[in-house]
Amino acid sequence: MSEARVTLVASAITLITGALWGLYWLPVRALDGHGLAGAWGTVAITLVACVALAPIAWTKRYELATATPAALISVALGGAAFALYSIGFLYGRVALVILLWFLTPVWSVLIGRFVLGWPVSRLRLAAIVIGLSGLGLMLGASGGLPLPSSLGEWMTLVGGVIWSVATTGMRTKSTLSPGPATFVFAAGAALTALCLAPFLAPLPASGVDWPAALGLTLSAGVFWWGAATAALMWATVRLEPARIGILLMSEVLVGAVSAALIAGERLAALEIAGGALVLGAGLLEVWPGRPTQRPA
Repeated sequence: MSEARVTLVASAITLITGALWGLYWLPVRALDGHGLAGAWGTVAITLVACVALAPIAWTKRYELATATPAALISVALGGAAFALYSIGFLYGRVALVILLWFLTPVWSVLIGRFVLGWPVSRLRLAAIVIGLSGLGLMLGASGGLPLPSSLGEWMTLVGGVIWSVATTGMRTKSTLSPGPATFVFAAGAALTALCLAPFLAPLPASGVDWPAALGLTLSAGVFWWGAATAALMWATVRLEPARIGILLMSEVLVGAVSAALIAGERLAALEIAGGALVLGAGLLEVWPGRPTQRPA
C-alpha cells in the first residue's frame, strides 16, 4: 500500500473513530437504565474488552514481558482516565463532559513544560491561555464560581489530567503494538471502574435486564474498547499529531448533536463560547510549528 493510501486510510479511521466515541454515551446510559447503575456498566464493558483482547495479548506476550514498568503503567493509566470519562457520562451533560475531556492538550503542554522541561512555543502558550479561558466560561456560565458543578464534570476533568500524564508516558516509554497495548489499556480501565463502582452504586442483584445488558456490554466492549481503540492506535502512529487532533474533533460534534437530539441536552450560549475556545486551544496545540529539539 502506498504512503498516500496509508495516510488516507489512517485519516478515515481517525475521523470515524472520533465520531463513534461521540456516540459512546448511548450504551453507557442504556446500561444504567437496564440495571447496571453507576460504574458497574463500565466495569462490565471493560471486562468484556479484556476477555476479547486476551488472545491477542497472549500471542504477543513477549511484548508485555519485555515492556518496561513505566510503559505498562502509562498505558494502564490511559485506561483509568477513559474509565473516568466513561462513568462521567452518567453524572454530567454529554457535550460538557466531552468538551472538558478536550482540555487534555492544555494539561499535556503544562506537564511537558514544568515536569519534563520541554520547550514551549508562544503558540502553545496561547493555547494554554485560550483553553483555560474556555474552561472558565464553560464552568462559570451559570453565574457561580468557574468550578465543576457535577460529579461527572469532576471525573472528566481529573480523567483529562490523568490522560495527559498517561499519553506523555506512552509517547516517551511505550513500544507496545496496538493489540497488547489495548489489552493493558482495557485492564487499567476495568481495575479503576471496579474500585469506584461500590462507592457509586450497590452491586446489581436484582432488577437487571440481563439480555439487554449483555448485548450492550458485548457491543461496547468489543466494538468501542476493542476494535475501535486498536484501530485508532494503529492510525495514530501513521499520522501527524495535528491531523489526529483535528480529525478527532468529530467526537465533539457528534456527541453534542446526538445529546441535543436524543437526550434534549443543550448548552447555554456561554458554554458554547467556552467550548469553542477549548477546541481552538486544541487546534493551536497541534498546529504545526517550527521543529524544536526536545531533551533526551
